[in-house]
Amino acid sequence: MNPIAIGLTAGDPNGIGPEVALKAALQPQPANRRLVLIGHRSVWERAAKQIGRALPPEIPTLEPPLPRRGTWDPDMAPPPAYRPGHVRADAARAAYGYILAAAAAAQNGCLDAIVTAPISKEAFARAGLREPGHTELLARLTGARRFAMMLFGEKIRVVLATRHLPLRKVAAALTPDAVVEAVEMLALALPWMGFRRARIGVCGLNPHAGDGGALGDEEQTVIAPALARCRQRGWNVRGPIPADAIFHQHLAGKYDAVVAMYHDQGLAPMKMLAFDSGVNLTLGLPLLRTSPDHGTAFDLAGKNLANPASMRAALDWAARLAPRKNPWA
Repeated sequence: MNPIAIGLTAGDPNGIGPEVALKAALQPQPANRRLVLIGHRSVWERAAKQIGRALPPEIPTLEPPLPRRGTWDPDMAPPPAYRPGHVRADAARAAYGYILAAAAAAQNGCLDAIVTAPISKEAFARAGLREPGHTELLARLTGARRFAMMLFGEKIRVVLATRHLPLRKVAAALTPDAVVEAVEMLALALPWMGFRRARIGVCGLNPHAGDGGALGDEEQTVIAPALARCRQRGWNVRGPIPADAIFHQHLAGKYDAVVAMYHDQGLAPMKMLAFDSGVNLTLGLPLLRTSPDHGTAFDLAGKNLANPASMRAALDWAARLAPRKNPWA
């Protein structure tokens, strides 16, 4: 089997990112994987000390042949102060640098995929960074104009039509184009993941999917017209379906994935079923990026208590998808 080179970024050094990334990387791996831990060497040394494991050797360059595991400290600013559990601008700038290095290496063909550890959106804002998180930053770095978050576990798969918005702004942001785009992303991603029929269910926005307009008309004025366009394009889509029923139908096998209208509508059931093993896959990028579905967990930072299962799942899915044709490459 051909080697698969995967970069794992450290994330925010004051969160659990370095710990879970290193724990996942040190677990038994298939012989063809090459894991590159991206970040300041001192950050990885501290994580190794916390978990009581030996740190893999440093990789001076990403030129092949790569070792089975190693750390790569790209040319960047000095490491940030270590303040576990604290939101700090210097930590955000470090995490930002790790992402830039990983994305450049993937675009240059040095890495087949990247797996990103969590960053703090609050810290990014304090540092004056223009993007709120990984998804928007990677879209800018790769020139992707249309992109989506897909979050999934073993039994559940969800794409969001709107992302990080206050709930009071969701209805105004929900347009037919946003719904069509989310369905299109799923229609392309599901065959990549092995679901050839790509059966897609679409949530309504309002309780009971609007109940014929009595509880809101977005189902009639926005979602239904969008789904008519989707069917004209040949996509296997049903909806709008009440959100309190669609996930039961999904788990029963009626749909391969669900389009949710807003963040918590999709992520609450997903995390209920796969909190410790969920994966985030960014759709629409010419490079392959996965991540765990959790955040920095500052309350656990520096305590060797973080569960690496979600990071391991993100790593395994990156390795699984890397040899397949990326629909957006």
